[in-house]
Amino acid sequence: MKAFKPHLDSIAAYPYRKVEAAIKLDQNESPDDLPSSLKERALERLRRLPWNRYPDLHAEGLRAAVARSQGWPEAGVVVAPGSNVLVLALAQAARQVVDTSPSFAYYRGGAQVAGVPYRGVRLAADFSLPVGGLLAAMTGEPGVAFLANPHAPTGRLFPEPEVRVLARHAAEAGWLLVVDEAYHQFSGSDFRTLAREGPSVALLRTFSKAFALGGIRAGYLLAAPEVAARVQGMLPPFCVPAHTTAILETVLEAPEYAAVQAARLAAERARVLAALARHPSWRPHPSATNFFLLRTPDAGAAFDGLLARGILVRRQDHLPGLEGCLRVSVGTEAENDAFLEAAFSLG
Repeated sequence: MKAFKPHLDSIAAYPYRKVEAAIKLDQNESPDDLPSSLKERALERLRRLPWNRYPDLHAEGLRAAVARSQGWPEAGVVVAPGSNVLVLALAQAARQVVDTSPSFAYYRGGAQVAGVPYRGVRLAADFSLPVGGLLAAMTGEPGVAFLANPHAPTGRLFPEPEVRVLARHAAEAGWLLVVDEAYHQFSGSDFRTLAREGPSVALLRTFSKAFALGGIRAGYLLAAPEVAARVQGMLPPFCVPAHTTAILETVLEAPEYAAVQAARLAAERARVLAALARHPSWRPHPSATNFFLLRTPDAGAAFDGLLARGILVRRQDHLPGLEGCLRVSVGTEAENDAFLEAAFSLG
């Protein structure tokens, strides 16, 4: 298509193939839906809204609610229909993008769509943070460095002192370090203190995981006001619908359920990992998220064996350093028991 920019020729749709299964442990979703009492409150809020009117131009009311909940200046909050929309906006605004490898696929995908240079720095063999490699990559023309912490897809939580080294370098070299905290509720980590120290660090957060709102599509950025203003300018007007705002304002009034959900899943994660430690051939990696990596002798055979037993997980063996690996979301207690039974039957 001559009408389109040439760099888009090699870009395909996001790599995910939907597969039906009785037990779905492949997308790091919450296994539990939003509590019915909160659903009713959100629906009542939605009933009172005029559906014929546009929502806030830049989600001003919702940004204020997020700012109150996070103790953050309202001018430094940006809300969008999913944190991946914010990833794309950041990539479009950046001169170049640096990331770890492997990592969340859309950091690279956003850079490809934006047509900006991208570099992925390989994690160490034990999945530790390649601080030296990232510092070397964050040179030349300043850009945006994405760091998922806790990390996807490895589940590892990088130590704060190492992240501070990157933040200090970003400040000195004119870079923006974006710490993606999609899974922070499951690890107990919180980098707001670091982000408050200067405009060179911003945080991405989501309502998809601990808040159990994957189907609503909403995420937000916490940043310095000047950074937030630039990212907000990359988004179209009225991009957060009225129904999304009604749901999010409701859950922000009762955030305790997300903390309970995160604690329960963290306990289930520990139980499943302890059980898998006794598996004769599958080796689980430690995790600080609501999923874990599982290294098997043959990822394809393990995936097919689980699926034949009604359990869907995610293959990761195509990624560098993840040979033989599956990614498994933490489900309900019953789902996790079924997964363990299947795993040991395949051992």
